Amino acid sequence: MAEAHQAVAFQFTVSPDGIDLQLSHEALRQVYLSGLHSWKKKFIRFKNGIMSGVYPGSAPGYMLVLAGYMGRARYAQLDPSLGLFSKAGKYMSLDTQRTVGGIIVGTGLWVAIIFTMRSVLRSLLSWHGWMTERHGRISWKTRAWLFLYNFRKFIFRTFQYLESVRPLLDDEEYKRMQELALDFQKNLGPKLQWYLTLKSLWATNYVSDWWEEYIYLRGRGPIMVNSNYYATDFLYLFPTQIQSARAGNAIHSIMLYRRKLDRAQLKPLLLQNTIPMCSSQYECMFNSSRIPGIDSGTEPRHQSPLPTKPRTQSIVSPTYGRVPWACARDAYLRQGKNRQSLDAVEKAAFFVTLDDTEQRHDLKNPVQSLRNYGKSLQHGKCYDRWFDKSFNLIVYKNGTMGLNAEHSWADAPIIVHLWEQVLAMDIEMSYTADGHCKGQPHRNLPGPQRLQWNIPSECQSMISNSLAVAQALADDVDSHIIPFEDFGKGLIKKCRTSPDAFIQIALQLAHYKDKGKFCLTYEASMTRLFREGRTETVRSCTVETCNFVRAMISNETREKKLDLLKQAAEKHQQLYRLAMTGQGIDRHLFCLYVVSKYLGLDSPFLSEVLSEPWRLSTSQTPVQQLELFDLVKHPEHATTGGGFGPVADDGYGVAYIIVGEKLINFHISCKHSSPETTITALLCFSILFYCSSGLKMTIK
Repeated sequence: MAEAHQAVAFQFTVSPDGIDLQLSHEALRQVYLSGLHSWKKKFIRFKNGIMSGVYPGSAPGYMLVLAGYMGRARYAQLDPSLGLFSKAGKYMSLDTQRTVGGIIVGTGLWVAIIFTMRSVLRSLLSWHGWMTERHGRISWKTRAWLFLYNFRKFIFRTFQYLESVRPLLDDEEYKRMQELALDFQKNLGPKLQWYLTLKSLWATNYVSDWWEEYIYLRGRGPIMVNSNYYATDFLYLFPTQIQSARAGNAIHSIMLYRRKLDRAQLKPLLLQNTIPMCSSQYECMFNSSRIPGIDSGTEPRHQSPLPTKPRTQSIVSPTYGRVPWACARDAYLRQGKNRQSLDAVEKAAFFVTLDDTEQRHDLKNPVQSLRNYGKSLQHGKCYDRWFDKSFNLIVYKNGTMGLNAEHSWADAPIIVHLWEQVLAMDIEMSYTADGHCKGQPHRNLPGPQRLQWNIPSECQSMISNSLAVAQALADDVDSHIIPFEDFGKGLIKKCRTSPDAFIQIALQLAHYKDKGKFCLTYEASMTRLFREGRTETVRSCTVETCNFVRAMISNETREKKLDLLKQAAEKHQQLYRLAMTGQGIDRHLFCLYVVSKYLGLDSPFLSEVLSEPWRLSTSQTPVQQLELFDLVKHPEHATTGGGFGPVADDGYGVAYIIVGEKLINFHISCKHSSPETTITALLCFSILFYCSSGLKMTIK
């Protein structure tokens, strides 16, 4: 057992001859190395803090400014200290006064230049006109902006909202919403907007803190399936059949990534290779856990490096509702050995599950094998994941792996950035011919230690209830992963249509064919062009899209259908650009709603807007953020992306990833308990069928 291998720094015994002190040199060496490593990390953080504090300034820039200032003062025979030390003449010589004073004044000049450059950078990064230009054509404004960059409004959204719901409402309902919107804009709206404007002047981002608090942390239901999302392994490539080898390489890659993150060596992602995106979400990637509370959860940042592979007995887990989990945690897990074991889990870098099942894309049975794989990543056995951790690395018995990520700390592009590097490192490090890790193992590494728990009978009954709730939720979820290989973005682009817009339109067509009506549709768009930005909603069920769908159902001419398709795609692209540049609808209205609740004021308009269910929730999984894979030469490096559960109980959750030129993977989920969503498989194939027929119709 691991307890037998625990090392101690020293032991002593008392005998008649005195005290016999026995030192363990290896243990002392490990203590020394641990302390040295800790101080190195503190120094690196201190250095990074200084460099971030003076950005875009630098040490060479400081020396240049100081030398230039002192040289000019000497050439013009001026006092570089500007008389700052005139009263200290009796304490220091004139040359010393001028030198020290010149350094202080030169430093002040350098700081002033830094603040000026920051203001210019902020202004440059706030201009988003380049997003509205056609690809391949750069206007003189954008050229001038790029040249300067290399040197380095809030308005009411009622009109945009009404436009977005027009295809979903009949004339009477639409007229009622118009009246509510007009009343809000004339009466309560300006007051709420004033408070929100005040917050925007004070806070770094007027949306993100409330979004995290009220959308994620205040949710009281289980986060398994309802909030967490997952990422998958390679679709066609199986590097090794040995579970421990695959886990070892993956953990090693993740820890290398964490070291780069701690040392600020990761380059920020650039949009169009020019515009940096905010990296604030990376802060809680490691050594963090979502802590349940009675009213709201918290998400502390833990800095202490602790074991990365805790193996726990079955205890009350985050699969339960947040309130029972918070009560059980405080009542049973905050004293004695339970507290130590819980801290080991919650402060660990991340959680690893060595799953005893086998999951893989089976070419002989692709539908069922991928369905089982997706459901396993979503919820597993319900007791072998720690869903509150920032992410769980899951490695299966046959070497397949994946991730399950908690949603409150970051959105999918952040965890995908890590996952792409892990998969790329897995290929680079590779394995021996018999599937083991390359290199020699370290024989002196301490073995894993089983965490000890003291579980009373009252807690055991809560464990049983928690497991029953989790298993019922897991059984209710239906999930399908569909690799679509008939064509990809290469063919879509031939008709000069955005691949994302085309897929969104195809989803509307499939849903209408399935249900005979349109529904409120959510597509996630990133807002990381802004500091601490997260996401905005693209309402992709537009009037233009509905017109195209009706034309496809009817006997309209091919030319008419093609024209309507282009109109729908252009409208979708316009909405996506508006969302990315902070001009979306939903986050602004959400914040106005929060302000109204703080003020104790009821708004019928905002209440109705915020209560509308998203029966079709969609998201495109980012791919090739770092361009680490050449999918033309190595198509076997393609992944299936990731997925999530349905947002509404009677709706669908649809994630898709556009891989290379000839592959689109769909992840579609719903709940068996809803009579509205009992034909998910039909929906999957409807999407693919209409996607194919619609595209071929446009390019003939």
